[in-house]
Amino acid sequence: MHAPEPRQPQRNLGDTTLAASVLAELDHRGETLASAESLTGGMVGQLLTDVPGASASYLGGVISYATRLKATLAGVDAATLSELGPVAEGTAAEMARGVARRCDADWGVSTTGVAGPEAQDNHPVGHVFVAVSNQAGDVLRVRELSLQGERAAIRQQAAVAALALLADALGLNGAAHDLSDSTET
Repeated sequence: MHAPEPRQPQRNLGDTTLAASVLAELDHRGETLASAESLTGGMVGQLLTDVPGASASYLGGVISYATRLKATLAGVDAATLSELGPVAEGTAAEMARGVARRCDADWGVSTTGVAGPEAQDNHPVGHVFVAVSNQAGDVLRVRELSLQGERAAIRQQAAVAALALLADALGLNGAAHDLSDSTET
């Protein structure tokens, strides 16, 4: 007898289409992308690299799961982490801008939040921030999300939300999913 396979979140064709649309637009513009991920643990990168030819625009990314790595790898100011913590609008914004700068990419995308199974630092399960910034920082979009479901579903929804926010920033309005409970700055 063997242990049951862990349940993986269901991917849908829309996720792949969204990633492909983002990559095609970046390639058309001659621009590049890097990612800084916390709760998604590399899912944004996986969605992107599932698309053949992703390396034309996607440079790679960092998984800054530990708070200290948000500073050392993703470029978040230590004062931001001290004042706001790892799950905050400002942290997500600095992660996106920081990874773009550190990877010398035109765009950075980030995810940070609480996937569960328990609340963390007064943030409920499903409280997530996704952000997109260009390297210069003159384009910055952040969405605060209240996601529902089990841990795997929250992580998947956050990864897709990050790509949808990037698609929106790139002007691909038809490619972005409708996200409720969100705010932009």
